[in-house]
Amino acid sequence: MQQQKHIKDTERSNEWSVLRIMSDFVKGFDELQDLGPSVTFFGSARFHANNRYYQDAHTLAYKLGKKGYSIITGGSKGIMEAANKGGFDSEKCQSIGLNINLPHEQSGNQYTTKHLNFDYFFVRKVMLVKYSLAYIIFPGGFGTLDEFFEALTLTQTGKITKISIFLYGKDYWEKLLDFIKTTMVEHHTIRPEDVELIILTDDLDEIVTKIDERLVLYINELKNEGLEHSHYYQKAVEFLSNQE
Repeated sequence: MQQQKHIKDTERSNEWSVLRIMSDFVKGFDELQDLGPSVTFFGSARFHANNRYYQDAHTLAYKLGKKGYSIITGGSKGIMEAANKGGFDSEKCQSIGLNINLPHEQSGNQYTTKHLNFDYFFVRKVMLVKYSLAYIIFPGGFGTLDEFFEALTLTQTGKITKISIFLYGKDYWEKLLDFIKTTMVEHHTIRPEDVELIILTDDLDEIVTKIDERLVLYINELKNEGLEHSHYYQKAVEFLSNQE
């Protein structure tokens, strides 16, 4: 009988785990370091092509892809597939899938121009957030909530450059946002201004416009930090000049 594999594999030495973690990071950095401005999509893997949110994710990724933004997803089905397909169909951008190696789960989709597999969730999460100007959170389950609150925490604490965080789908997210605005603020577990990190919308064109605005702010922030000669600054300026 095959031994069940647990999340914490006590049979694997700590030293070997460290090497595998390093390998995951090196692979991600090597493959993604030349990306220009990018947008990451999060959302449920359970939606099919006839679902409204699937269709909207495809449309939005197509719009952003036509402008040249790279599209990054977790590389699986549902919202991830829809966004990768939108980017792929635009024929103007990289459509990137960052998948996780799991037994019997998390199959990839066919709409990526670059597809990477990771052994560790936390390494994959770093790659999903590191290279993007904006995170678009479509309806999803526990995994999507985890990614949403991780993005908020990183932005709130200043661990990453301030980015735009969109909750797409008012009907789906409104009660959660009300809880954040009322209960969490009233109990002083967050500051009132922290709520401003979140943009709740049903308007795809609003998202595109605000991402364009975020790009300009990002360039100015890099310049103010004296990073005009950095790879990220040069890529962003080149991207913006091609838009004009």
